[in-house]
Amino acid sequence: MKLRIIRLFILPSLLCSTSVFADAQQFNVLFIMSDDHTSQAIGAYGGRLTELNPTPTIDELAALGTRFDNVFATNAICTPSRASIITGQYSQTNGVLDLDGEVAEHDQHLPRLMSEAGFETAMIGKWHLKREPSAFDYYKVLPGQGDYFNPTFRSIAVDGEWPHNSVEHEGHSSDIITDIAISWLDSRDRSQPFFLMHHYKAPHDMFEHAPRYDSYLENVDIPEPASLFDQPNWGSAATRGIDDSQRFEIGTSVSRRNPRRNMGIHMEVDTELNDTAYTKQAYQLYLKRYLRAVKGIDDNLNRLFNYLKASGQYENTIIIYTSDQGMLLGEHDFIDKRWMYEESLRMPLIVRHPGKPDAPSASDLVINNTDFAPFILDLAGQHAPDYMQGRSFAGVLDNVTPHDWRNGSYYRYWMHRAHHDVPAHFGIRTASAKLIFFYGVHYDNSPVQRDVVYAGRNWSRTDGVIPSKAATLAGWEFYDLNEDPQELENRYDDRRYADKIDALKQELLRQREELNEGDDAYPHIKAIIDAHWHN
Repeated sequence: MKLRIIRLFILPSLLCSTSVFADAQQFNVLFIMSDDHTSQAIGAYGGRLTELNPTPTIDELAALGTRFDNVFATNAICTPSRASIITGQYSQTNGVLDLDGEVAEHDQHLPRLMSEAGFETAMIGKWHLKREPSAFDYYKVLPGQGDYFNPTFRSIAVDGEWPHNSVEHEGHSSDIITDIAISWLDSRDRSQPFFLMHHYKAPHDMFEHAPRYDSYLENVDIPEPASLFDQPNWGSAATRGIDDSQRFEIGTSVSRRNPRRNMGIHMEVDTELNDTAYTKQAYQLYLKRYLRAVKGIDDNLNRLFNYLKASGQYENTIIIYTSDQGMLLGEHDFIDKRWMYEESLRMPLIVRHPGKPDAPSASDLVINNTDFAPFILDLAGQHAPDYMQGRSFAGVLDNVTPHDWRNGSYYRYWMHRAHHDVPAHFGIRTASAKLIFFYGVHYDNSPVQRDVVYAGRNWSRTDGVIPSKAATLAGWEFYDLNEDPQELENRYDDRRYADKIDALKQELLRQREELNEGDDAYPHIKAIIDAHWHN
């Protein structure tokens, strides 16, 4: 009630003070986000999976709107990415470095500001930011990661204080989340525009799909990426070890390269198969499960869009489709995200604005997820506050390139060797190149305080640190994306690129200082950076 009273006082002043909002208020904003839905699994983005036609509904949305081709996560893991979207800030500023991070109500900037702008706000589906999403007028969210089948939700409409306001549903989460969204849209007071964040759990691992998709792609041979088997010049000692000495433990694999964690284990592939056959079978099972979960999203979006059309709201609604980051589907013999490699770093972003019929069909502007909140606020006629580090790119929809736009997008993965044995690293991605520095240590370098079993060995305090905190080698990687879009050739030591690499280092240093991404609080990391910066 308090938010609604405040809104009555704020809305008239906004209507008087900005002509932009007077035009923008007629449009609802529907922000749809899936989990780990990588761009190479969306037909509109092309690639080896396009002929499978996994996403006809999303592809149609792209055909009616603008497909953004250079959109990147600033930290390709669920919680930090969602925090950057809600706050408009990079990880070190909003404090959400890894999966343990949370966003309190006073930092839930985007829904609060949209509410103040006169929008009825709702958050439905995967939230993953731990604290109650109380800046929204309505919420019904999965606790933590949530379950694929028969999930429990926490709802503002259920008696009990968070986190005890739970309600159970039967069915698959993608179907249920869509049902909840349609129900909320159908019952709300349409005197206000809505801002709905509609978030699917799918296709996050372990890729559980509704039973009706069991036969989808059953007799199809999914094309493999070339780098699944052959990439002799990819990577560095930081990601492979000296003379490939760490290939068996860095990064979760499709093949049996990583004996502790690989997709063949999770898919229960026949262990008697030779290495090639094992990898091929694991890949096919992995991709089919993943794409079946994607198919469930696409079909549910068709249902959601049909509801908007039937209820007369489709032409009055800006629709945004994205994912919280990308996903490696066997490229470099990796699964999961976290890495700064393209398939993990890149986020799909499709925007259909019914009030912008002349918007471009595609844009190659370098965007990242800190820009989402300023962009959405701009669509609502609002200026992003100074504490947001991202910028609006709404001008693209009017065929205008934003003034003085960034040269490259900064990235940082903080979770050293957690879950998928990915070393900590940061870097910069421009329109044509990528520079990555693997510093290879956890930000928390406190000593181990417990015994753990890791890869069959008991690691105790007397052994030193457990592998999740064990340092890996520091090192640089550089990829020329014009010549090598699949990132098969690390050219960091190629003298022909020395000037370009030096320029990228200067830009990387500038952005780290500008974006509050320095490491004064982590002197052990700073020492490694300083020691290797000119290597």
